[in-house]
Amino acid sequence: MITREDIWTRFRQQLGWEFNCAPDMFDREENTITCSVLDERRRKFSDKPFFLQMATLGRGTVISADAEFHPWLRKWANGKKGIWLFEQHNFYELECELRKHGYKISLTHHMFLPKAELMNIKTNLNICWLEQDDIMKFYGKDEFPNAICDRFRPERPDVLAVVALDGEKIMGMAGCSADVPDLWQIGIDVLPGYRGHGVARTLVTLLRDEAFRRGAIPYYGTSLSNLASWKTALSSGFEPAWVETEAREDKDTTFAK
Repeated sequence: MITREDIWTRFRQQLGWEFNCAPDMFDREENTITCSVLDERRRKFSDKPFFLQMATLGRGTVISADAEFHPWLRKWANGKKGIWLFEQHNFYELECELRKHGYKISLTHHMFLPKAELMNIKTNLNICWLEQDDIMKFYGKDEFPNAICDRFRPERPDVLAVVALDGEKIMGMAGCSADVPDLWQIGIDVLPGYRGHGVARTLVTLLRDEAFRRGAIPYYGTSLSNLASWKTALSSGFEPAWVETEAREDKDTTFAK
């Protein structure tokens, strides 16, 4: 079985490729600014380098950004603790400056890594497993926007899912996308009427363990205010690991420059 050290070492390396830095830079107290790159080993959420992306593991923050943005970033980050760069007052300053360059902050992701041991959860739910080919028929439907992608994405395919059934009706689905071959991100959707009864915890835990058994490392992400998702992660054998965000092109031309 993989160890906790193996998991954290692997993810630091992944972030290092994506943020163009040595993995140990995420353990430093000071903030680090690097040039954006498009490493082929990245999780493929974009087909071009991010104008800006930031990540912290709880100490300093690593900021990967377009070189033209570096002078402003150095002044903005100077003297600030990395964890506070994600606070609203600092984000507001960053947002205002990004808008001048045609960008804005997108989502802030709170990310979880798994504890190393299997959970081996027991359940009385009627469970059905879906392999990659079985998932195809669910694309284009609105019920499972978090469990699976909106369509088949070969750069990060949905490779495995598990559903809980009430007769022939799906109660909920948890799915894994292979963001890179050995790192599988888990998403979960439970349909109204079945929420609050432990369906999410059961499905995520089952999928987490199965990903381990298949030689992958599962991980989980959610937003700051999605407390139900936080509780699911914590009760399914995950622990808080890092926070990341990125800038996207700004389509709102009404923002005052």
